[in-house]
Order: sequence, then C-alpha cells, then structure tokens
Amino acid sequence: MRTDLFDFELPADTIALRPASPRDSARMLVVQPDGVLRDRFIADLPQWLAPGDQLVVNDTKVIAAQLAGRRIGRDTEPKIEATLIKRLGGSRWQALVKPAKKLALGDMVRFGGEGRVCLLGQLDAEVEHKGDNGEVTLSFSFHGPALDQAIADLGSPPLPPYIASKRTPDARDASDYQTMFAAKEGAVAAPTAGLHFTPQLEAALRDRGVTLHRITLHVGAGTFLPVKVDDTAGHKMHAEWGVVTRDTADALNATKAQGGRIVAVGTTSLRLLESATAEDGTIEPFTGETAIFITPGYRFRAVDILLTNFHLPRSTLFMLVSAFSGLDTMKRAYAHAIETGYRFYSYGDACLLFRDKAGG
Repeated sequence: MRTDLFDFELPADTIALRPASPRDSARMLVVQPDGVLRDRFIADLPQWLAPGDQLVVNDTKVIAAQLAGRRIGRDTEPKIEATLIKRLGGSRWQALVKPAKKLALGDMVRFGGEGRVCLLGQLDAEVEHKGDNGEVTLSFSFHGPALDQAIADLGSPPLPPYIASKRTPDARDASDYQTMFAAKEGAVAAPTAGLHFTPQLEAALRDRGVTLHRITLHVGAGTFLPVKVDDTAGHKMHAEWGVVTRDTADALNATKAQGGRIVAVGTTSLRLLESATAEDGTIEPFTGETAIFITPGYRFRAVDILLTNFHLPRSTLFMLVSAFSGLDTMKRAYAHAIETGYRFYSYGDACLLFRDKAGG
C-alpha cells in the first residue's frame, strides 16, 4: 500500500511532553464497532469491558539504554550518543549512534566520566561493525552482569525523539517511562499503553470480572524509526524478542472457546499475540523473535479489542490501528482527537478500539 495513505496533519503542540497525573486520568477516545466516537477517560475502561474478558499487558522493563560519551584515541574527541537496541552477546550490543559519520570501524567510544559513574567511572566500547542508518555493533569492555550494572549506572531512559527534542530528559522520566507491570528488563522503549494503568484501575477491572495476563515483548528501535519508503511492501521491521507462556496461552484459548474477548493493552501485546496465534485462531506458547508488520488487509486471529495511544503520521503503528479498525474510521477518529485536544504519542492519551469484523 502507498505510505502516503497513512499521512495526516499533526500539529506539533499535540505531542505530550509529560504524562497525565494520576495516570488513569488520561483521556480515552472510544471508537465503537459502528464507528461512533465517545470521549471518555482511562478510568472508565472497566465500563467498556465485560465479565470474562481477558486483558493482556506487556511486562517488559525499559533499560537505561541511552548513553552519552565521546570518541577517544584520535586527535579530536567528538561527542557520541548511543541508544542500545539489541543485545548480541555477553559484551556486544547493536546500537543506534549519532553522529554515525564520526565513527569508523575499530574506533573506541568512552561513555561516562561525568555525572553518574559506574564501577570504574567510565565504560569503553569498540566499534565492531557499521551498518545503515546509524546502526553499529559495540563491543564493551565489560560483559554480563557487570555490563548490565554499568549501563544502568551510566544510562538514562531513551525517550522518543519527539519528546527528547523538545525538552531534556530528567529524573522524573525514570519512573514516568515505566509501566506498573514492568518486571523483565530488555526494552529500549516503553509499551506506552500500559503507562495509563494504576493499582486502582487494575482493582476495578478485577471487580468487573476482567482477568489480567502478562506477556513479554522487549520493545525495540523499530518504534523510533519512521517509514521512509513510498510503499509499505518495502519497509523492513526490526525483530523484537517475546514470550507467551503455556499457562497464558491456555487461559486465553479457554476464554475464546467460551465466547470471551481478548483485550490487548498496546500494539506490542497485540503484535506478540498475533505472532503466537495459528491460522485456526489457537494461541500457542511462543519464545523467540517477531518482526510482524500489520497493515490493512491483515486478518486478525487473536485480539478483539485494543487499547493504544495515538500514533504519528506514516508510522507502522498508525498502519496497525488502521488495519484493526479501518483506515477511514481511524482517520476520522484522529481528526476528532486533534480537533478536541487529545494528547499524542508516548506520554499522551489513548483510544479504545474494537476490531473491524468486515476487515478480518
């Protein structure tokens, strides 16, 4: 499909720079199956679900993947910023760096030395490989748990560029950019629909008879990367690692067999569930990587309802929600959201989407 089909005008001031407080006070645009739009709040979510529905959240935890340092060993020492995106081994990480043109194979980058310090006050890494679009492989001087601790000490949460370019990340982001479900380290971006949840909302959902399940998808750099090609067929998604346990798969299958609905909290939960689901609709245990790219025409097999934030023009996530609820419906919903002051992107408001049965 043509990428420009998913374009729309998004005023810069619609991108939220801080989350709502309390988290469940964020607005929620309900997009009903018949296309009717309702303006509500996250705290109203239990009213839109039914006893027996199963809510699926992503329990990944964002690591302090943003590192600042400088190139060393040559005449000049330009500043280098790196975002870790995928662990390749005990001491090696794939990373996005800028400015990438300042680095060559074999260069050494020293992170730290100022502000917070790790065991030795700094962390060195050698550029082992250079790829496209700023991607490099870094081989660190530490490995295993020592490297994990050094990254935690020296790094900061990698806020999306649409936020970080407008203000400096600070200590509040370390907690704001984690969901209450965060447990398993490995993400470089938050599963942001989960940011809206509070213990009070979880209790209200349980009182409603809605059961909550946890799956894990370590959100990768693909969240940050725009679609640059003219046709969606030419876009390559980054693979992300995920797990759906046997117990969770069995519970969700039992719900489907009884006519209950599966509610995905966030596009990450949806993408992992769809990756784990067979053609006949059976959800299987899953451990591994997925690079699933969902665009209109995709036949959904697992998820009936999706809670998700508002996404950017031409993004893979706007393509996904257009596949879920229909492109025309989502363009109309987003136009309403912009007109009525909804807040967009990671720290913004949410929409509750019901699957377009006609589209699969």
